[in-house]
Amino acid sequence: MQTRFACLYGRRDLKVEAAPVAPPGPGEVLLKMAAGGICGSDLHYYQDGGFGPVRVREPIIPGHEASGHVAALGAGVTGLSVGDLVAVNPSRPCGACRFCREELPIHCLDMQFMGSAMRLPHAQGMFRDWLTVPAIQCLPAGTLVGPDEAACAEPLAVCLHAVVQAGKLEGKRVLVTGAGPIGVLAVAAARYAGAGEIVATDLADAALERAIAMGATQAINIRREPQRLAAFESDKGCFDVAFECSAAEAALRNAIATVKPRGTIVQVGVTGDITLPLNALVGKELRLVGTQRFDREFTLAVELIADRRIDVRPIISHSFPLEDAVTAFEQAGDRAQACKVQITFSS
Repeated sequence: MQTRFACLYGRRDLKVEAAPVAPPGPGEVLLKMAAGGICGSDLHYYQDGGFGPVRVREPIIPGHEASGHVAALGAGVTGLSVGDLVAVNPSRPCGACRFCREELPIHCLDMQFMGSAMRLPHAQGMFRDWLTVPAIQCLPAGTLVGPDEAACAEPLAVCLHAVVQAGKLEGKRVLVTGAGPIGVLAVAAARYAGAGEIVATDLADAALERAIAMGATQAINIRREPQRLAAFESDKGCFDVAFECSAAEAALRNAIATVKPRGTIVQVGVTGDITLPLNALVGKELRLVGTQRFDREFTLAVELIADRRIDVRPIISHSFPLEDAVTAFEQAGDRAQACKVQITFSS
């Protein structure tokens, strides 16, 4: 059996190719892939050849947020049936390193994360027609939602983990800076966690409209109305928690200015080195914490999507067949129009 796949060789050098696919071995399943979302890291690989110190150094199949249908079961697989729609968890910690032993698999020293160029050889991703994968990485997504929704489990899990890093949100005032796919899912995750007020900021009106659709109580275009956000700086700040999802230095500065003393800023977006107003950070006794990927939150993300307790449909803006993968990546780079762009795989 042959599988077609999108393979990235370097900056804006993406080709659709074909190769044999292995049958499922013991503990594995063969998936007929259905939908895969283009993440910000995928886009950086395509546009820039990488991000920060992470570079594409050999051909890589992108894609780490995807869904598919079970086509065949390997020996010993239980809990899945042929035809099931599943979301694929791209994380595979080793289970043996010091962090895995300390129940911190998110920091595994030998993590295999699908579609990542962080290590050599690169961990190949899921933008392909057929995929053989350990059954443990496949979570049933039920029958209510479509493959496009199931493929959003990975980015939602990222945001659910960010909420864990923030602590209890019930009744709190929350700022979300950057209303791209992660930002609007952070809005949804904060709403699910019981936040009382959620203010989203961005430079694009289309993004802010999606933030409202996902549960934001206010949306501020800071290019056009910076004074609306500045009003939250009064009395040393008004927000209990900020999720900084844009990786823009100006946005982090805004978060430091508008979060109240002893509040929390969760840095979700990633970028290179930036400068910070340390006097304000120290003077207000702010808690600035990072957040990376997810662990147990992936299971919760699938469950929340499967019964639409979190409805991800508003974030899915475009879909393209695999043969148009280059067009899909170009569309994903247009933030004025695109939110979550997906690649689909024909049956």
